[in-house]
Amino acid sequence: MRPLLRSMLLLSASLLAFSCYASRQVIDQLGRDVTIPDRVDRVVVLQHQTLNLLVQLDATKTMVGILSNWKQQLGENYQRLVPELTSLPTLGDLTHVDVEKLVALRPQVVFVTNYAPQEMIDQIQKLGIAVIAISLRADDKQQHRLNPQLDNEEQAYNEGLKQGIRLIGEVVNHQRQAEELIEATFSQRQQTAERLKAIPTSQRIRVYMANPDLTTYGSGKYTGLMMAHAGASNVAAATVKGYKQVSMEQILAWDPQAIFVQDRYPQVINEINEQTAWQALDAVKHHRVYLMPEYAKAWGYPMPEALALGELWMAKKLYPEKFRDIDMQKKADEWYQRFYRTHYTGSN
Repeated sequence: MRPLLRSMLLLSASLLAFSCYASRQVIDQLGRDVTIPDRVDRVVVLQHQTLNLLVQLDATKTMVGILSNWKQQLGENYQRLVPELTSLPTLGDLTHVDVEKLVALRPQVVFVTNYAPQEMIDQIQKLGIAVIAISLRADDKQQHRLNPQLDNEEQAYNEGLKQGIRLIGEVVNHQRQAEELIEATFSQRQQTAERLKAIPTSQRIRVYMANPDLTTYGSGKYTGLMMAHAGASNVAAATVKGYKQVSMEQILAWDPQAIFVQDRYPQVINEINEQTAWQALDAVKHHRVYLMPEYAKAWGYPMPEALALGELWMAKKLYPEKFRDIDMQKKADEWYQRFYRTHYTGSN
């Protein structure tokens, strides 16, 4: 018997067994009604944000397969937090899936990103497997877009993250953990805002997010909100929509006062320090180029620790005199013990 046929027969048997149990309806972040088993304990995750959230919801054991480039997306150090991920099968990424491997894993649910191709979603659903799309964005106009133009970015990402966490928690029956994660995520923001409220817009530090190949985040992405909550002004916001490559000439024209580089892209720090063109920037001249700690996930989509810890860390870097009493190592360790069940050993 051919391997794919054998796997499909196994999947059919499993789905028949699942059908003996009660089912329920959930609405994913594309607004789709999806029927899932009452108890879900076998999921495949083809989106790194959802993978990260499942770990923080203490639902790692529900994962039976994950996206192939998870180390690149989450950073090499992520496997230190969740060693068991290294032994899980990998079978695709944000925009494609290996159907034969998927069938063999017999999942009840597959998590995908909101901009996963429709043909990919249809392909999975034809196998009788539920597909849940996660956007971490609350808007009903541009659900499928990677680079949206949002009327209210703050509301879209705040509510979208809450909705996404609750949805993922509901699917894997970890509702209590989801509510605890939401509360911890948003409680710190107000404290940071209080310390920065006296800084007028005209005096906010101009900041640039340096990614590989001169790519950066402009408007319509969470990264801009992260900067705003840290008391900064994103130099790319007015001219860049979403995530795009820019020219060195444009960066020189912006002349940011501070540059941040994500933990997952340490090679960018070396490029900035070694390449001649960067040396003309105010940020480089004054040694304000910072490699962000792993908890400061300055992604296009928000993550809980980015809101709770990353925004505070960035504010402390930009305005150290206002945050002298804040011990970031202690705060990070408390978060990691609570939601990753291990100590934080990274840098600040």
